[in-house]
Amino acid sequence: MIAKMTQYSFILLHGDKEQFLSELQGLGVMDITRASKPVDSRSQSLLDNIRTLRGDVACTEKGMDDTLAALLATRNALERELAEAEPWGDYDRERLAVFGLHFYRVPSKKYDPAWEEQYAIQVVEQDEKEDTRFVIVGDNAGFPVKELPAPKRTVAELKTLLQEQEEKVETHRKILEARKADIPQMQHEIRVLESELDRYLAATAAVPAAENTVDTLVGFAPTENDAAVTEYLDQAAVYYIKSEAKLEDNPPIKLKNNKFVKMFEVLTDMYGRPAYDEFDPTPILGPFFLLFFAMCMGDAGYGLLLILIGWLLKKKVPSMADMGPLVSTLGVGTFLVGIVLHTFFGIDLYAAGWVPQWLKAVMVSGNIAGYDAQMVLAVGVGVFHICLATVVKAVCYTTRFGFAKCISTWGWTLLIVGSVITGGLALLGVIDAPVVKAILIVIGIVSGVSIFFLNNLKRNPLLNVGSGLWETYNTVTGLMGDVLSYLRLYALGLAGGMLGSTFNTLADMVLGLHVPGLNILLFVALLLIGHALNLALSCLGAFVHPLRLTFVEYFKNSGYEGTGRTYHPLKTSNK
Repeated sequence: MIAKMTQYSFILLHGDKEQFLSELQGLGVMDITRASKPVDSRSQSLLDNIRTLRGDVACTEKGMDDTLAALLATRNALERELAEAEPWGDYDRERLAVFGLHFYRVPSKKYDPAWEEQYAIQVVEQDEKEDTRFVIVGDNAGFPVKELPAPKRTVAELKTLLQEQEEKVETHRKILEARKADIPQMQHEIRVLESELDRYLAATAAVPAAENTVDTLVGFAPTENDAAVTEYLDQAAVYYIKSEAKLEDNPPIKLKNNKFVKMFEVLTDMYGRPAYDEFDPTPILGPFFLLFFAMCMGDAGYGLLLILIGWLLKKKVPSMADMGPLVSTLGVGTFLVGIVLHTFFGIDLYAAGWVPQWLKAVMVSGNIAGYDAQMVLAVGVGVFHICLATVVKAVCYTTRFGFAKCISTWGWTLLIVGSVITGGLALLGVIDAPVVKAILIVIGIVSGVSIFFLNNLKRNPLLNVGSGLWETYNTVTGLMGDVLSYLRLYALGLAGGMLGSTFNTLADMVLGLHVPGLNILLFVALLLIGHALNLALSCLGAFVHPLRLTFVEYFKNSGYEGTGRTYHPLKTSNK
């Protein structure tokens, strides 16, 4: 849900501004309306320092920085030069320079022994399958092969340089490893600079008045913090006015959700926070994204791996610790849905004889009306999702704009949701055909009047009819495409299961080799590499496609705009 906000307007002496903003930072709940980007050289400098420190932290965590990258590049170049020089052997360059040597390399199949009759050739290395290296002593005029540049350094020199370079690389790696102990301090410096930048941007947002003797500021704080904010402001050297925030004030959006829903707020923020008078979509987005992700994965075994990966992220990877619970939650959902879809590391559980019958009873299998039951399930979930979106749109629009402006919206909601419910009850045999016909006639009449004649009470009825026809065309064609989009839930789950099963089959074939030890090794390698690849591909699809179903199909049909700005209070740096 969206937290209610209180707007505060401040008037204070210009000289008290910095002290006042510093105290607001200590309070930690006031969002001062300010720029989100640097506004001058001072703020740009602060941002550059923050970016530099963040880069240092990232490089230190990875054990790689520009210096190490340059050292490794030099080492690799020396290794290549050594590999090119070794076939020529070690030699005294000054003594060989007297003979005027010319270096050549050709594919062995193109080497012509007749050359040896015309030129003073000494073959240095010959590999029948690859190249032949040779030198010509003295005159090489007219030789048909392009001459190679002579090695600049000898093998001994290159080995010495390479050893020195290896020592430099190891020394710098030890420096980076030791620097990891400084990461907490660098992160603290980042937070201090971020606090300073926040305060500076808030200060630049102040509007001077009375010949620059006073400044005015506007801020927002959650209404639930009114008591603490008022207690502080009453004793501060500032004049203030507070009022309930309104949409036209463009208040920041703070989301208040339980632990489960809060994990999915990152997905809402990828699209945009709701406007102040909208509904928070996260409580609906979260469970459905979890369901969609699990259906796209469709494998209980991969769910167990995701649970483990989430735990490792939380415990072992500080930079991604916040994502650990979400990954584990997605893993739990994938495991449960994978059982329902009867797939475990590519194994069809429904066909396995060792799976108990009580567990098979919850699995979706077989056909419904000639179609695969899992495909029907995916379409059914999509229809329910769209119906929910239309209900949310009708309720939200009525709350925002009033019922009189949403009669057409309610008409579409009644037509879509009412027809789906009626059709579902008819298929289940709950109501008879005559009753179904009567209900659909009533729904059609009420919806038709709402859509074609009452879509705008202040407009000419003929214009309403034309607008209704155009809206009908767009809605009907759009809904057909939207429903079919949910087939991807079935298709991705099916593809992942088939690919996993294919790797299992290949591993079984390898296990049949009559080479003790090697067959076991190849069997394990195929399973590990195959399922790791399938897990990665499945995770990618299971993230992207549910996100698309949410951002396109659901948000479009629910009328969600996502134009709000994030609540960003002034805060001091943490320890």
